[in-house]
Amino acid sequence: MADRIKVLLVDDHQVVRRGLRTFLEVQDDIDVVGEAADGAEGVARAEELKPDVVLMDVKMPGMDGVDALRRLRELANPAKVLIVTSFTEQRTVVPALRAGAAGYVYKDVDPDALAGAIRSVHAGHILLQPEVAGALLSQEENNNGQGRGGSLTDREREVLCLIADGRSNREIARALVLSEKTVKTHVSNILMKLDLADRTQAALWAVRHGVTG
Repeated sequence: MADRIKVLLVDDHQVVRRGLRTFLEVQDDIDVVGEAADGAEGVARAEELKPDVVLMDVKMPGMDGVDALRRLRELANPAKVLIVTSFTEQRTVVPALRAGAAGYVYKDVDPDALAGAIRSVHAGHILLQPEVAGALLSQEENNNGQGRGGSLTDREREVLCLIADGRSNREIARALVLSEKTVKTHVSNILMKLDLADRTQAALWAVRHGVTG
């Protein structure tokens, strides 16, 4: 089925991968297309299998999850990465989000919540816990990005506002009566003008500087 979400599991513990696979394989709209035991293998498998969503552990031997995220970004791999971790410290989760993760969940997450998180990031949403969002924002306190906001057009500010609201490109297109291609162009322009790497940083910038609905 073309609309099923293809998922890659990247974790150095086989029992964790097995548990995730067992649960996800009973979902009607999710296919587990592969597994990897470390970051380097995860990057290689993501390039080979072209998953929609990668469930990625942070702490792994060799290439860890943060380095794997950076490598996927360098390769322009379109997969959305959802961090699945047992670590609750901000110093563990924040670098992964800054490296391009679409969000994170803990390994003791309720199974139905995990499936919902996969569907959410696949749809283009960003999953941030309030305390981690606050930590990311505090790291931006001394940046000078606010002045760059003046270069945005009115339409780009509308799009940025909806990004901050967690909307996907499809939802933004529907809300503003635009094509998805036009929305993608606006998003690219916003990232370029604000010197940001991804939608997560754009959403945080918008909250930090009051560009919200």
